[in-house]
Amino acid sequence: MSYKRILTVQDISCVGQCSLTVALPILSACGLETAILPSAVLSTHTGGFTGYTFCDLTEEMPKILAHWKKEGIRFAAMYTGYLGSSHQIDYVTDIANSVLEPGAPFIVDPAMADGGKLYAGFDADFVEAMKKLVSRADITLPNITEACLLTGTEYRETYDEAFIRSLFKKLHALGVKNVVLTGVSYNPETTGVAISEDGEYRYYEHKKFEKGCHGTGDVYASAFTGALVSGRSLYDAAVLAANYTLRCIEETKKDENDHWYGSEFEKALPELIESLRK
Repeated sequence: MSYKRILTVQDISCVGQCSLTVALPILSACGLETAILPSAVLSTHTGGFTGYTFCDLTEEMPKILAHWKKEGIRFAAMYTGYLGSSHQIDYVTDIANSVLEPGAPFIVDPAMADGGKLYAGFDADFVEAMKKLVSRADITLPNITEACLLTGTEYRETYDEAFIRSLFKKLHALGVKNVVLTGVSYNPETTGVAISEDGEYRYYEHKKFEKGCHGTGDVYASAFTGALVSGRSLYDAAVLAANYTLRCIEETKKDENDHWYGSEFEKALPELIESLRK
């Protein structure tokens, strides 16, 4: 595999093991030169902390892009996570159109909702803007809540395969090429990822933890992207990322100090590196 440079665009939560503080080490562990474009800087993530600081970096995005274009900097892949506004989505689209190498994969994690509702600060306008971004992407990685919002589908706590297939059909109708749908659980004991690649449905089932961890969506998206850009097939990357995320949760649950604010993904990084060598 040639040495590839990837760009990831998402926020920096200084404490909390999510977004760029997860993406940068995981993508680097996958053997990729990882460039970052922070969408914002927060003192902590927003899940459980109070009084956190927030510095919006929206206005820096076009300046950074202009400099990259002047320097002739290009990227072999691009992956986006949490974006703070619909204005940022417009800039991200411009970046993807300007500095990606021909044929380079553009991967979008539409990080905006979970558990049937939008994250704080997002609204219907943001969902509409995200629809345009995922339609530009080669691969999108929504959870079920995000897939429902993107397709105007009523959210369900319980569902069957027919419901998941209908979400895929609606996402493809938006222009989405390939989908990895996370957190798909057909029974109480297990969960998994459902994949629609070139119209073909596949499902990888794995064990389900009663309680998850903050930031595991970012862990999954980063490991998936790293594996894919490193040469794994889309399905194999989806499976590898699921297995790695499970190991991160297992390591976190071993901690007797109640590590509630993130997953201890660092402890499982050697296993991720080894799995990519196989």
